[in-house]
Parts: sequence; structure tokens; C-alpha cells
Amino acid sequence: MAKKLATLSKAELYERAQEADVSGRSQMDKDELIAALSNGSSSRKRVAPATSKASSSRKAKRSSTSQRSIWSGAITFGLITIPVGLYSATEDRDISFHLLSGKDKSRIEYKRVSSKSGREVEWDDIVKGFEYESGKYVIFTPDEVKQIAPESARAIDVVQFVDASEIDPIYFERSYFVAPTKVATKAYTLFTRALAESDRVALAKVAIREKERLCALRVRDDLLVLETMNWPDEIREPKFEQLKNKPRVSSDELKMARLLINQLTAEFDPSRFEDSYRQRLEEAIEAKIKGDEITLAPVEESAAKVTDLLEALKASVEQTRAKRSA
Repeated sequence: MAKKLATLSKAELYERAQEADVSGRSQMDKDELIAALSNGSSSRKRVAPATSKASSSRKAKRSSTSQRSIWSGAITFGLITIPVGLYSATEDRDISFHLLSGKDKSRIEYKRVSSKSGREVEWDDIVKGFEYESGKYVIFTPDEVKQIAPESARAIDVVQFVDASEIDPIYFERSYFVAPTKVATKAYTLFTRALAESDRVALAKVAIREKERLCALRVRDDLLVLETMNWPDEIREPKFEQLKNKPRVSSDELKMARLLINQLTAEFDPSRFEDSYRQRLEEAIEAKIKGDEITLAPVEESAAKVTDLLEALKASVEQTRAKRSA
């Protein structure tokens, strides 16, 4: 495989990487996708016949972090510099479908075609352009984009510490594990312990893939986790006319709602939750591979609608009690 890849052009490698199911590819640029393919970190998602692990996916061990960091630089904390790398903390486990021709089941290909000439455009001929008026663009070369790169391109620059409770979760975007280089483990450990014992999170700036981001550094199981954040002007202002005039809520309704909340309250245990849709889809894929027909479960008729809110709350409380005592 490595020999074959070595003979391919950059454009061909990119085409191959797009077809392969590279973990986190939606977050990668062209060069990163090619590197991921060349390093052998890509694999097509396949569902094997009956002996596959698909049916027991929810019991399977979670994937470990890749050995390849998506970003390398340093945490700057006062006059302290801690060389680190960022590693994706999450992965997309959704099942991907390919688009095929309904007639001959061949794969559908997408090509980069010029809207003016109708001809396919090579990757080396593609440039970045910003449309400032309809049909008018200013062009940026890769070198120009690099020159504009922010100072935080190679540093996680800590600017402030805050209580975690002060940050609304709406700001959080994506999680990354932050691991030190071998020479920085002591400084990393010191910073991590001090941050954990102060019960604070660090606010910082970092540039990932040519975009400067606000981020938060927090401690999870003695490991630093970086949460990229939305900028304040990226959070939309909620305006809903239907919420301007709030309806009256009776004390009985509020009491019953609180009771229902209390009955459904428990410690957070993530292992209790699973993607039931993905599980059913995997089972359906296995059945189709074996040539079995898929039997669709009949759609259950919805229960009679309870128009009285208080009665609905009471019924919900009784239903919850019955489930707990069963």
C-alpha cells in the first residue's frame, strides 16, 4: 500500500484521502488529510458479516487518541513556556453512506468544475478568494494567508483565569486533549495541579488551521483539556415573539413539575446512554449483508393527548413511580 501511495501525485493522494474514512477529516485541511492517509491512519468503515463486532459496538472499548497531534506549540503562562501537542478528544461514530447510482450501483463522483468554462480544475490551480461584491473577488495566496496568521499560531497564550461556572456551555465548541512533550512533563504537571487545586479554568487564545480561537483550559483526570470556544459575536441573539408574554403558571403545576424533576434526578453516568439509532442501523446492515429481509417494527399509536397540563404532570409522576418500583 505504501509503495502505491508513494507513486501518486498530491492531487491523487487527496482524492484517495477523500474516499477513505479518515477520523476527523472534516477538521483537516488538504495537507493534513494527505498526511493521515500516508501514515495509514485511515480506514474504510466496514460492517462484517455475523461474526463482526458491529452488534456489540456499544460494549466495545473506546478508541485511544492518535499518536499524531493535530497542532503543536506551547502553553505560555507568565514567563513559563510548556511545549505541548493537541490531540482530538472525540471522534465521529456515525455510520456513513456512499451515494450510488440507482441503476448500476456505481459510486457518484464529485469534481471541481469551473462555473465559467465547465472544465475540471486541478488542485494546484485553486486559490482562495473573498467575494466583496457579487462576482468580484480579492485573491489570497497561501503565503499571504500565512503572513496574516495571528501571533497565537504556535502558542496557547493564557490571558486570564475564571471560575468554570462563569462560562456558559453555549460557548464551547470542540474538545482536545493537551499532552506535553517529554521535556515539559514537570512544568505541565505543575501547571495542571495548580489549575486543579485553584478550581479555575484558564482562558487563552490559540490559532488552529489559520483561525484564531478563544479557548478554555481545564483539568480532567490529571490531563489538560482544551475547549475551543465561540467568540461572543458568534452567539446569536435569541428573539422569540412567543416568549414575550409569559403565561401564568399555578403553584400546583410548578410543584408537580419539581416533583417529576426530582424523581428523574440521578448522578450522571455516561455509560447509561447509547446511540440506539446507530445500533439498529448496524443490525440492519448486518442483516442485509447476510441477505436477510429487514422487518420494520409497526409504528406504535401515540397515547391519547392530555390537554390539561396539571393532569399530564400527575400522569408523568405516576408513570415514573411505576417504572422505579418495577
